[in-house]
Amino acid sequence: MNFMRTAMLLAALTAIFMGVGYLVGGTGGMVVALLVAAGMNLFAYWNADRMVLRMNGAREVDARTAPDFYDLVANLARNAGLPMPRVYVIDNPQPNAFATGRNPENAAVAATTGLLRSLSRDEIAAVMAHELGHVKNRDTLTMTITATIAGAVSMLANFALFFGGSSRDNNNPLGAVGVIVAALVAPLAAMLVQMAVSRTREYSADRAAAEITGRPMALASALARIHNAARQIPNDAAERNPAMAHLFIINPLSGARMDNLFSTHPSTENRIAALQAMAGSAAAPRPSAPPAAAAGRARVTVPRVGRTASVADRPRGPWG
Repeated sequence: MNFMRTAMLLAALTAIFMGVGYLVGGTGGMVVALLVAAGMNLFAYWNADRMVLRMNGAREVDARTAPDFYDLVANLARNAGLPMPRVYVIDNPQPNAFATGRNPENAAVAATTGLLRSLSRDEIAAVMAHELGHVKNRDTLTMTITATIAGAVSMLANFALFFGGSSRDNNNPLGAVGVIVAALVAPLAAMLVQMAVSRTREYSADRAAAEITGRPMALASALARIHNAARQIPNDAAERNPAMAHLFIINPLSGARMDNLFSTHPSTENRIAALQAMAGSAAAPRPSAPPAAAAGRARVTVPRVGRTASVADRPRGPWG
């Protein structure tokens, strides 16, 4: 059901892109828009993962430079029956994480230093299992292509506003009215579809994380803690590239509070309630509650970011 719904939403997004082309240049504009959409999808298929990681300043780590974190992801990947993904760390104080890649064989997972510093070992494992759930469900390719097309719709609409109605022989069937409609309505429609695609996938990834770790309440606790921190700690990279916000486990942008058409993620309260039901527990953490005290709980040692760590720089901690 989720697959069919996602396919329909992607088709709707492509139709919006073609519709903008039609309003700008008639049938010829629609054909050009279709060709551009196909080209952008092909480009995103091969290069989107590197683009996303580069935009977030991610640095790849391995068993030498980040042994705790790398081994944690390796164990989770084995439990999930997945190939070992590439592992990245982002020097960012906001706790968050995302996955990318066109398929499980070419996947990458990334976590911020804020996540590795502020969450317990079980919570970090639950978060990374969620990202591996996206990889297993092949959500990463779908969501990245969605972001690419949505961004293209906005760019085309802006082009239409400035250039679409300037010529009488551009085959625009609605003239200036069509240009205004394309410029104002198309980006909003694309944003709604993009967010709907993202929200259909988060519940599935939460369920996959619970199955991989066997601890749905660890993910519920992590979601509550990340939700609280994301409202207080800015994520500058995400603010500069908001089209990629839906890739993160919790919306990294300020302002998203409700489970509605304008949120990139389902309500954190609803996600926690679903995990609580899976666990059969009556005591799930709420996003409005303050983060629990973390003193004395094992954590993943945070690797140094910004240069290649030498043997002497190897992180040392409770797992070292």
